[in-house]
Amino acid sequence: MSTGVVFTEDFKKHDPGKGHPESSARMDAVSRALATPQIADRLVRVAPRPAEKEHILLIHWERLYDEVMATQAHDRSFLDEDTVASRQTAELAHLSAGAVLTAVEGVMEGRLGNAFAFSRPPGHHAKPDKAMGFCFFNNVAVGAKYAQQRYLAKRVLIIDFDVHHGNGTQKAFYTSPEVLYVSIHQSPHYPGTGAVTETGRDAGDGFTLNVPLAAGSGDADYLSVFRDIVVPVGIEFAPELVLVSAGFDAHRDDPLGGMKLSREGYAAISEEIVRLAHATCGGKVVFVLEGGYDLEALEESIVAVLRVLTGEKASRAIDTNGAVREVIEEVRRVHGSNWSCLRTS
Repeated sequence: MSTGVVFTEDFKKHDPGKGHPESSARMDAVSRALATPQIADRLVRVAPRPAEKEHILLIHWERLYDEVMATQAHDRSFLDEDTVASRQTAELAHLSAGAVLTAVEGVMEGRLGNAFAFSRPPGHHAKPDKAMGFCFFNNVAVGAKYAQQRYLAKRVLIIDFDVHHGNGTQKAFYTSPEVLYVSIHQSPHYPGTGAVTETGRDAGDGFTLNVPLAAGSGDADYLSVFRDIVVPVGIEFAPELVLVSAGFDAHRDDPLGGMKLSREGYAAISEEIVRLAHATCGGKVVFVLEGGYDLEALEESIVAVLRVLTGEKASRAIDTNGAVREVIEEVRRVHGSNWSCLRTS
């Protein structure tokens, strides 16, 4: 099956201002990655369509929707100190969420084996009622709800490996047993959420699984977490669709993170995600771009992931070193009653 890439140069039109790390140059890095000779011919390019208001309101309050739409009247609007809109941002935020809907449709309807939506602006910090952290609408959350609504998916798994915790996605599904949200992120770090003890509430208890890692964690640490926690829990959950908040700011060269992932590390954890998707839902997985602010690292990491999505093996073996064993054991203690695969006895 083919790998779809949902992308448009129009995403460059969102302009948060000179010097902002979430710059249009990130989309130039995406363009270069998609043109890589070894993979370009294996990708199916798909143009995104904009999400409609009804899709955005599957997750967001109408008050927030109106706040974002009002930014069209001003050259520059600050929704918080880091979340800055230009006149075209509202239009592009609809297109960014729509890129995920386009990818979900292609995968769920069998036209694509898997897909990567290169959404901009990003989304995972956007709460139902608040834009924040460079994010206006929560693209991956809208995609999950859309899959539930249009394709009657009873179980959707969201894996978030951005260096920052996806507080908006967590909040959107904190009481839902139908969406399992798994986040692997640097802690302490912005936005200050994502403790192991944040597990969901009411019917959603156990369906939020956070793995906070110390700064300096690298390839072996992440791979240990995926093999010992993420993949076993994902298989037990048995999703009908896997969505991935793919942030590349955990790369060792990224200026906004303190992690040590390499492009080989991104390939290795992506291989684990693909293995999980094939074990549960026929390989139905959609990656969605979140962070990543060193342009060279972003480009090479995207290429590494696309190689895996198109069927290549990760370029080298990574030996897990047990450095995150304490965190893994804490996750087992907290979630052992929720997931049989995490029980130690």
